[in-house]
Amino acid sequence: MFAFISVVILGMCCCPKANDEFVLDPPRLVIPSVALVKYIVEFECEIYNEYNEPILLKLFKVGNRDDAFGEYTVPIGENTGTFLQIIKLSHEGYFECEASVQNNTNINATVSEPHYLRVIEPVKDAEIFHSGPKELFEGNNLELECKVASGNNVSYVWHLDGQIISPSSLENKLTINRITSEHSGFYSCVATNIFNETLKFTSRSSDVFITVKDLLSKPNISFTVLKEDSQSFFAIITCQSEKGALPITFSLYNNTELVNNVTIEERNTTFRVPVVMDQDGGSFKCHANNGDQTLHSQSLPLKVVPVGGPVTIESQDSMAENYEVIGLTFYCKAAKGSHPRFQWFLNDTLLNQSGDFYRVVDRVPSESILLLSVGRISSGAYRCKVSDSFDNTTAVSSKRRYVNKKDLNRLPTFVVAVVFGCFTFLILLVSFCCLFGVIFRQKQFGEKSLLYLEMEKQDASGGDEEELLTDEEPDEPMAPREDEFYQESLASVDEWPDLEQERKTLEDEEDEEVEV
Repeated sequence: MFAFISVVILGMCCCPKANDEFVLDPPRLVIPSVALVKYIVEFECEIYNEYNEPILLKLFKVGNRDDAFGEYTVPIGENTGTFLQIIKLSHEGYFECEASVQNNTNINATVSEPHYLRVIEPVKDAEIFHSGPKELFEGNNLELECKVASGNNVSYVWHLDGQIISPSSLENKLTINRITSEHSGFYSCVATNIFNETLKFTSRSSDVFITVKDLLSKPNISFTVLKEDSQSFFAIITCQSEKGALPITFSLYNNTELVNNVTIEERNTTFRVPVVMDQDGGSFKCHANNGDQTLHSQSLPLKVVPVGGPVTIESQDSMAENYEVIGLTFYCKAAKGSHPRFQWFLNDTLLNQSGDFYRVVDRVPSESILLLSVGRISSGAYRCKVSDSFDNTTAVSSKRRYVNKKDLNRLPTFVVAVVFGCFTFLILLVSFCCLFGVIFRQKQFGEKSLLYLEMEKQDASGGDEEELLTDEEPDEPMAPREDEFYQESLASVDEWPDLEQERKTLEDEEDEEVEV
């Protein structure tokens, strides 16, 4: 009993080890990396047969062992199995080869490493599909798709009027955002696939013409006035769009009332409306539509005012660096008039738009400018005449403006008078100041001389007599002090004789008192 159990345990331990030792070497699968549809391709599976047993080889797609692409029995003495396949699109993918011993289950099967096969189907019958309209307006998006009847691993190139507009790409769609009129033309696609870098298959689609229409620009509105007879006038109202696909439908409205409309193959049209002078004819607008949208012009008040005076001319000088007048600019305006026509005259000779020394510029409808170069040839009398552009029977003329180079560069009389007056005033002011200074100095010198004489006489009379006179006769009037005498002497020059007489009287009285 013990011996049986030992044999069983020994067998259990030895059996797995024996199975591990009986394993086939993995086979090696040899296939091309790329193949063409409908071509016959050989798949080879190689194995080293060390057991001298027939070996069964099977070819599978990786992940699908239920559907074998072929089986091959390798007899004893050989080591390669060959599978011939007519290539289909379904062959593209990873392949593997399985090897197993056909009559011995103790030897485990093995599998080769996977290999990828890329299948090329030549491209045929490229065609462009466009689901939207073939006429689009600017700003929309354009989408085109290139489809082929057969072919895989295809790259696409798009052309517009024969020129490449996109690089080669695996994406078969072309998208252009916010197209413009420049995107109008013939579109085509070229589908290409390559076999083995040597064989190239190409299919070009037929051309598809795409029209991109210009969007309408905002219409402009203007009018001119014409005279039909002596009493009848009418306005020619023009509606115009600078750009836009044709045809265009123009409609003219007076406020909200439709006056007229017309569809034409042009970008402008005119409407005729009667006019009454100096009366409000309404407010007009142009509407324009070419199928995408309707645009409106600005409102245009229709009122025609005849030209009326006065006509005035204003001027502006142009000076050189030395302040010499070398040019003049004349501005001509009429007091009223909605459609004036200006004419410039030199000595009653009509001036054209430009000449050797002048140029006429009508900058705004209500003003005309004459640019003038000052010189000998431009001297003369200038005037401006204004009339209605639609009726020249009545005209208003401005006053004449005389132009002479010497007169323009001569100082005005007023300026000369002001300069001369200022100079004369300055001379008189300086003379008065000098005379006043002389008189003041003479007066000051005379006062100082008189004061000096008085002081000498007081020094000669002696100090004791002055003191005795003061003590004995306190009630007698005292001679003025030096500073008082000086202040009095400043009062007036005319008082000097009286003062001198008074001084002599005082001296005589003092002499008599001394003798007594």
